Amino acid sequence: MVSFRPVTREDLPILADWMARPHWREWWGEPETELGYIRDMIEGRDTTCPFIFRLEGVDKGYCQVWYVGDQQETEFVEDYPWLKWLPQDAAGVDLALAEERDLSRGLGTEVLRAFVRKLRREGHERIVIDPDPANLRAVKAYRKAGFREIGNLLGRTGDNLLMELVNTKGVS
Repeated sequence: MVSFRPVTREDLPILADWMARPHWREWWGEPETELGYIRDMIEGRDTTCPFIFRLEGVDKGYCQVWYVGDQQETEFVEDYPWLKWLPQDAAGVDLALAEERDLSRGLGTEVLRAFVRKLRREGHERIVIDPDPANLRAVKAYRKAGFREIGNLLGRTGDNLLMELVNTKGVS
């Protein structure tokens, strides 16, 4: 069973270790920069909520939920102008698996489905995710979890493929 716990300061060293791994470095930014963002989240300077996800009591990776409306008025719009085109009430999610050996085994899909259920219980109806389109493994996992490309944004979002949850059967 997948569970989620909020990230605390005590998690920063393990996150630094995970973020330095090649399978993370391929798709995420510089570890120190990413850790700075997470520090901002923990300390309340960013409304994004970071979590460690666990499987059977073992830490297996990182996920976060960010709120589109909160990001539409920040410096992120300069780097991600597509934020302006998303509904204000949407929640965005990101996730990464800690161990490379867990890739391509269905864990990402399982975690994403569980995270969506959590967000649905909290009242979030519109959920988006924005992988790099070259990250085929992630795109496949997100499709298996029910996410689909946002058609009117295809080709307009640079290095991001905007996907939204369209098939909620089995995940709400």
